[in-house]
Amino acid sequence: MTKKIIYFHILFQLFVITTEAKDKQLVDYVNTLQGTNSDFSLTRGNTYPTTALPFGMHTWTPQTGKNGDGWKYQYAKKTIRGFQQAHQCSSWTTDYCVYSFMPVIGRLVVNENDRATSFSHENEIAKPNYYKVKLDNGIVTEMAPTERGAHLRFTFPKDSAAYLVLDGYTGLSGLKIHPAERKITGYVSNNKNNKGNLIKSYLEVVFDKPFKSYGTWENRKNSIQQGKTEGEGEGIGLYLQFKVGEKVQAKVASSYISQEQAGVTLKAELGRFKGFEDTKAAAAEVWNKHLGRILVEGGTEEERATFYSCFFRASLFSRQFYEYDKDGKPYYFSPYDGKIHEGYMFTDTGFWDTFRGQFPLNALMYPTMHGRYMQALIDAQEQCGWLPSWSFPGEAGSMIGNHAISLLTDAWVKGIRTFDPEKALKAYLHEATNKGPWGPSNGRHGFKEYYQLGYVPYPEYGEATAKTLEYAYDDFCGYQLANATKNMFYKNIFARQMYNYRNVYDSVTGFMRGRKANGDWNANFDPVEWGGPFTEGNAWHWQWSVFHDVQGLIDLMGGNKNFNAKLDSVFSSPNKVNVGSYRSMIHEMTEMVMANMGQYAHGNQPIQHMIYLYNYAGEPWKAQQHVREVMNKLYNSTENGYPGDEDQGQTSSWYVLSAMGFYSVCPGTDQYVIGSPVFNRITITLEGGKKFVIEARDNNRDNVYIQSATLNGRNYSRNWLSHGDIANGGSLNFIMANRPKESRGVGEEDKPFSLSKK
Repeated sequence: MTKKIIYFHILFQLFVITTEAKDKQLVDYVNTLQGTNSDFSLTRGNTYPTTALPFGMHTWTPQTGKNGDGWKYQYAKKTIRGFQQAHQCSSWTTDYCVYSFMPVIGRLVVNENDRATSFSHENEIAKPNYYKVKLDNGIVTEMAPTERGAHLRFTFPKDSAAYLVLDGYTGLSGLKIHPAERKITGYVSNNKNNKGNLIKSYLEVVFDKPFKSYGTWENRKNSIQQGKTEGEGEGIGLYLQFKVGEKVQAKVASSYISQEQAGVTLKAELGRFKGFEDTKAAAAEVWNKHLGRILVEGGTEEERATFYSCFFRASLFSRQFYEYDKDGKPYYFSPYDGKIHEGYMFTDTGFWDTFRGQFPLNALMYPTMHGRYMQALIDAQEQCGWLPSWSFPGEAGSMIGNHAISLLTDAWVKGIRTFDPEKALKAYLHEATNKGPWGPSNGRHGFKEYYQLGYVPYPEYGEATAKTLEYAYDDFCGYQLANATKNMFYKNIFARQMYNYRNVYDSVTGFMRGRKANGDWNANFDPVEWGGPFTEGNAWHWQWSVFHDVQGLIDLMGGNKNFNAKLDSVFSSPNKVNVGSYRSMIHEMTEMVMANMGQYAHGNQPIQHMIYLYNYAGEPWKAQQHVREVMNKLYNSTENGYPGDEDQGQTSSWYVLSAMGFYSVCPGTDQYVIGSPVFNRITITLEGGKKFVIEARDNNRDNVYIQSATLNGRNYSRNWLSHGDIANGGSLNFIMANRPKESRGVGEEDKPFSLSKK
């Protein structure tokens, strides 16, 4: 090849690359298979390839697992048995109000195991607005979402009988076929509310092609009733036969309110789309606009794919649980009291995970929605008697802490004031002085001892030290909201407990520890022992859960030098595990060992803020180095994309915030603590149209250290930004290099908020 030919060949390649980059939409960066290579012993996210709109009420996914299996889609599985309406926010819980479709050829097969069909990931496209797979038998299934429905398309091979099977899943269902209207109606119910009442999802499905034959079936004995148009009972399903080689479109909508509302929703959300491609394009437009609210420039293609895949996942929670009536007014079926109410409701999130990063991200980017959510928290409390802690779809009470007060306070201090703070404080005091009927975080385990002793004793109560730490933070949030609203009654109550973290710190060992009711420390302490007084972690992980008073923790630990040395030791200590009360390795332990970052266990929530604590103790450059290392090492856009459970958007939100260069260490204050941005330029478009631009000159994988900064043109040495700094628009400019600037950000005024800060 001559030099001239080589030259033109290079020019052509550059033209192709430039054109492809120019034509690439933000939604194209997202891989919804991120994190799907998970199982019981090792999770890479515990996600499923979600096809949905931002915060949509229903999502859709291919199903590789058996009905009722928490792992509804696992990357390693070889067959698909259905395409289902889904709501699941964790593989460790079963789903609710689920039904699925499965296309079948040749002979009618309804049994979920027998109808399962092999496929290859090479024949799969998984984007937020569009899922497509060609099964090995030649059937092509495609899905495009709306907020409360989906547009489905099934393309059958031209040489076999074509069937579509609707599976009623694990609970009760009642379904009806309307052959003349090419329509299905009915309901499914796989869940009960807090009071034991069934929650129904009413569905309406309209097809664009006539039925050749049809019938009902049930999935307990898999018996088929040919020609029957309706049925009701456990696991009742339907089947439809179409012409050989048919390409069938189905518009689907579901409602928790009524059959009539399902039809209203279908018309409102899908009525304007003539064909599948229109729905797909409209969903892409929604996602491009949504993802474009945070526009990143620079970095690698993989870093952009990781960022937008995480931003997508963070944008699914909390899920809408409200609908619009025929006049466009919002209303909802309450999963708490089983009644219909006007207004907004949200669900499918666990606050123990999401108060840390996912809700602060929402507060920054979507204040209108966030304000509706805050009022919905108060409404939920009035409907069931308790503030939610884990909504799925009603209150489940999972995990620990009473973090609804964190959400409410964080919203208030950031100017989102859509609720009555007196009601919020009254509800929180009730939460903090009682034990509710559902799970450990519905009310408080050990609340009497917590007030009498200043801590929750162990072994009298499981996870007692972790509970003490989180109760103290929540009481700070109660104090903070009372203080901001000049409510002295509640301020004085919560001020008494917010320093209780001190009572579980042992100065001899230098760790937070389990403590008996008589004041003695629990014997045989091992800082790498999991469980016991801790939740899904050990003393290395829970040492740092003093979000509201890091300076107080520094003082307990003997000052900045000792504090930073202890932070360093998290990474330098062997990644050894003592399984403790768990008795065997759980996936969080395995993931920490695999990460090979000492005792740093980013795959679970308790330690995710820890890196940023260097900013409080005079060594902010270490936060900059470690946060970039974690993003580079533990995240990617593939099926192995997360270092553990993704957890309702929290692990993704940590990445999104951290990649922008800051993180919400203490929700309930208006501050974000600075780390090190991944990209050269980030443009955040706020809800009202203002823009906050972050530029990092000379930024790359080696140049992770901030040398200097300006905020709106003025020199800026602080290790934090206020919510107003961002929300009011402006520019933050960093100069980056490959060596620390150890003289920057070390003054007292540069440290973020702490209760004990002088």
